[in-house]
Amino acid sequence: MSAPVKESRGQEMALTVAVAVVIVLLSLLPMLRLIKEIVAPGGTISDTAIRLGLASPATWTATVNTLVVGFGGTVLAVLLGTFVALLVTLTDIRGRSTLVLAYVMPLMIAPQVTALAWLQLFGPASPFLKMIGMAPPLGSRNPLYSTEGIILLLGVQYGPLVFLLVRAGLRKLPRELIEAARSGGAGWFTVLRTIVLPLMTPSIVAAAALAFVSCVGNFGIPAFLGIPANYLVLPTLIYQKLAGGGPAVLGEAAFLSVLIGIIAMAGILAQEVMSRRRDYRISSTSLPADPYELGKWRLPVEIGMWLFIVLILVLPLFGLLLTSLVPGYGIPLGWATATLDNYRFVLFEHAAAQRSFFNSFALSIAAAAFAVLVAVPVGYLVAWGKQKWIRYVNLSIELPYALPGVVLAIAALLMFLRPIPFTGIQLYNTVWIILYAYLARFLVLALRPTVSGYHQIDRALEEAAQVAGAGLFTRLRTIVFPLVAPAALAGGLLIFMTALSELTVSALLWSSGSETIGVVMFSFEQGGDSSYAAAMSAITVSITFVLMLATNLLAPYLPNGVLPWRD
Repeated sequence: MSAPVKESRGQEMALTVAVAVVIVLLSLLPMLRLIKEIVAPGGTISDTAIRLGLASPATWTATVNTLVVGFGGTVLAVLLGTFVALLVTLTDIRGRSTLVLAYVMPLMIAPQVTALAWLQLFGPASPFLKMIGMAPPLGSRNPLYSTEGIILLLGVQYGPLVFLLVRAGLRKLPRELIEAARSGGAGWFTVLRTIVLPLMTPSIVAAAALAFVSCVGNFGIPAFLGIPANYLVLPTLIYQKLAGGGPAVLGEAAFLSVLIGIIAMAGILAQEVMSRRRDYRISSTSLPADPYELGKWRLPVEIGMWLFIVLILVLPLFGLLLTSLVPGYGIPLGWATATLDNYRFVLFEHAAAQRSFFNSFALSIAAAAFAVLVAVPVGYLVAWGKQKWIRYVNLSIELPYALPGVVLAIAALLMFLRPIPFTGIQLYNTVWIILYAYLARFLVLALRPTVSGYHQIDRALEEAAQVAGAGLFTRLRTIVFPLVAPAALAGGLLIFMTALSELTVSALLWSSGSETIGVVMFSFEQGGDSSYAAAMSAITVSITFVLMLATNLLAPYLPNGVLPWRD
């Protein structure tokens, strides 16, 4: 065997080992540590954590509440997302690109920001309602502090997720089936009922499963809307137990987090079973059918869609902005009362808020940079590897993101409660434990677009370099990375936007000095300082929107579907 061949195989082995180490550290070890805490705390097999969890009435109440809002939010998200996907994809509605951007925007905004925006729009102190003379008396109960309020916002938050998946399926509909039915005299609603929706069943079911997992694992919306009404779901119950009991209740918290994971996985397994009950394969590879002409209904439909966008996006964000400009709770907004003091306070005067901006930016940048660097070699194995075990690599990386964030947070707490063996390094109660959780949870957001990029690259150039004797690391550095860099960088930007105001993970992992934007925002709202929370939210929404627009500059160099808001 020649020296170049030996070197190449040695580098491939080194890459495989490095990828395996990353997967073990970020995906497998946390899950194994979580399970160990439940079945063998302290190294001795015991069912104490399970018995205590099952014996607690709070567990069952929170579980029922989780299922109620999970199913309710999923049904609403599926209805909204599927309707918008059908309208945008199959009709000749105008302004499609702008409409897609506006509808996907709530998915890119942190759930707690969504909750805060709606609370400030409909609450008794709402500056908007005061401006139009419809504000209820101060002290009145906010109608969103209810089960229905949580379901509504979960549906609004994850309707765009359903939209993206269903729309991707609609783009693959065979042209000949639809045109044959229409030429045979079938009306559009008949075509929709007998052809489109049956063929879209796998996409809709898959979207429903992801929406359900997202709903049951959501912390921000139930925390902002449920805790004031003493309506606890499993994520908020875990938060309250840890806030009140600290490390002493980690065993019970571990059981509750696994319970959330079981509920989430049950939704995914149900999706698998339902999707296999019938054969939905489409053999056609033709272009999609021509869009349905709305005719005289086009203008009313367009007006209705934009009114819908105003209701779910513009008005809540407008209410949030107005709240950020009032000097105090219940004060009407006017030229004489409008102020930027809330922004000055959170940016320059409040120490924890200042730290949170620094911490969140540093954590988001670090997580994005790490994910981009790791996604390129991992994507190389996932996309072009021939080994049978490659599929398990992808599944392992997906696991921390597929499960609710609270599961990973508890696993990270258990892993680093004590110093790292043989090093003495302590991550518990530091910002580094949050970074670890971000690295594990968000890596897949960079891997997915990177793998898509690999699938659209012609391997001829890389194979030619291999024949010429270039080693694997040389090919990755000089050929592969420049080709997939746009897709990987787009994934990095998605991670940055997602992590910037993240709350679910950091709410359980933060400590004094390691506050994040989401944590401080939540603290302000819990303490009654809604104007400060609104100011922080307005800043993060502005950053997210600017980044979404800036990322569009990469669009010509990206595989289709990498940017979810791109038409």
